[in-house]
Amino acid sequence: MHHFNYKNNELHCEQVPVSRIADEVGTPVYIYSRETLERHFRIFQEPFLGVEHLICFSMKACSNLTVLRIFSDLGGGVDIVSGGELFRALKAGVEPSRIVYSGVGKKAAEIDEALAADILLFNVESEEELFLLNGRALAQGKRARIALRVNPDVDPLTHPYISTGLKKNKFGIDVERSLHLYREAAQMDGIEPVGVDCHIGSQLTELSPFLDAVSRLKELIRRLRGMDIQIRYLDIGGGLGIPYEDEQPPPPAEYGAAVLEAVSDLHVTLILEPGRVLVGNAGVLVTRVLFRKPGPNKEFVIVDAAMNDLIRPSLYKAHHAVWRVSRGNGGAALKRRIIADVVGPICETGDYLAQARNMDEVVPGDLLALMSAGAYGFSMSSNYNSRPRAAEVLVDGDRFYVIRKRETYEDLVRGEEIPAAVLRP
Repeated sequence: MHHFNYKNNELHCEQVPVSRIADEVGTPVYIYSRETLERHFRIFQEPFLGVEHLICFSMKACSNLTVLRIFSDLGGGVDIVSGGELFRALKAGVEPSRIVYSGVGKKAAEIDEALAADILLFNVESEEELFLLNGRALAQGKRARIALRVNPDVDPLTHPYISTGLKKNKFGIDVERSLHLYREAAQMDGIEPVGVDCHIGSQLTELSPFLDAVSRLKELIRRLRGMDIQIRYLDIGGGLGIPYEDEQPPPPAEYGAAVLEAVSDLHVTLILEPGRVLVGNAGVLVTRVLFRKPGPNKEFVIVDAAMNDLIRPSLYKAHHAVWRVSRGNGGAALKRRIIADVVGPICETGDYLAQARNMDEVVPGDLLALMSAGAYGFSMSSNYNSRPRAAEVLVDGDRFYVIRKRETYEDLVRGEEIPAAVLRP
């Protein structure tokens, strides 16, 4: 569910007309609904309220400071994968005791920053990372709390680019190998092994992969406790999908009940890392039609947003519903239907936001909303073709706030300079 609805044929985010935001802020623009963000967090958390748990938002999905602060104020933490995300999380006011650090390529400087902040947990992904972390912790006179990220070799039944739990993926450590590394970690003066971590992928639409992974983790925890390694945290990652088109992922209540039943006898603090399921349907990308271009085989609707603004369709062939912001004037009948590709101005054939889409007819100046764009939308955007990145807006009831200003041309060259040595008189 989300709070983007039509009122008198005009698309609203909560109580604010989307066209008003587009007119005042410009396009393309990302718009997020605060009510949807908060509702999704509470619905996801509700099944776990009776047990020790921590909801760590996977902030790579949407790292805007305001979004992070909203989840933090609800008692959430964050899952980070870089020093930059740590910086953002702390800047947003997230408590370090609610931060877990994942990712296969942590640099020494990033590890030092996380140790200095005293984050809750490092999710360690390799033997060399474990030894580096131990050395950096000793240099600071600290002990780093860790979980090894285990690769359970479970097929998540999702897009191969976002599958992370198979042996062929770069993520995690083989279960049997992890036993040896836990034994080594327990002997290290700078390491405190306290958890087990697993994340098998994103946009999962079935419960069975989650439960298969948890089953393998339970057996691992029992073996570790038999080695006198006391596991207090079980991080089962995130990955629960959302409906973009005709997907039918399990609702959070069903997911939560199944997870709790599976881990009921472990007596651990659960760490969950939802990302897309919290923010995906809470945001849209609004773009303005520039031109209509008929072709011999198809029609093109050219808009001012592009693959640099929303790369998911080009990268994953992802589907985003396309809604007209205005469906008519005062209840007037809809215009005719067309079949068209919605494309942007970038010089790439792969620059499209929708293909062969059966949609309402549009004319230059019309506004379109790309739905379910709150996850991996702005956070994956770029300056390709020297295009300034879009603005981000939060709607709160009948008000809206620009929570990230649109970039300017000056922003594009900030940090660059032409060395005097390359200049010719």
